[in-house]
Amino acid sequence: MKVEAAVFGVISVVLAAFAVVYGVWAKEPIGTTALALSAGLTILVGGFFWFISRRIDARPEDRKDADMADGAGELGFFSPASYWPFTIACAVGTTALGLAFFYPWLIITGAVAIILAVGGLLFEYYVGQNAHG
Repeated sequence: MKVEAAVFGVISVVLAAFAVVYGVWAKEPIGTTALALSAGLTILVGGFFWFISRRIDARPEDRKDADMADGAGELGFFSPASYWPFTIACAVGTTALGLAFFYPWLIITGAVAIILAVGGLLFEYYVGQNAHG
C-alpha cells in the first residue's frame, strides 16, 4: 500500500501546484477550486492508503528485495459471473437521468433500484443457489 500512497501523494502535490499556478495565471475561481478540491481528494485517498499500509504486513510490491514469485498465489475470491454490477450501473444511470431532467418519480425509482441492487450484490452468496450453508 505504500506504493499507492506515494502515487496519490505525488498526484496531490502536482494538483496543488497546478491549482496555485492556474489561480495566479488565469484568475478564474472555478478551475482553481476544482483543482484544489481534486488535490484534497487525492490527499484523502493517499492518506487512507498510507494509514492502511502501517497496519498490514509489507506486500511484495512494497519490498525492494521481492521476486515475481512472491506475489503468486490466490488473491481472494472474485465472483465468476454476477449480473448485480450491471444492475447497479443501470440503476445509477436511471437515477442520473432522473436528476438530469429532474423527474422526482424517476429519481425515487432509481434510488430504490440502487438500494435493491446493492443488497442483491451484498447477499448474493447468502441466499438462493449460491448459498453456502
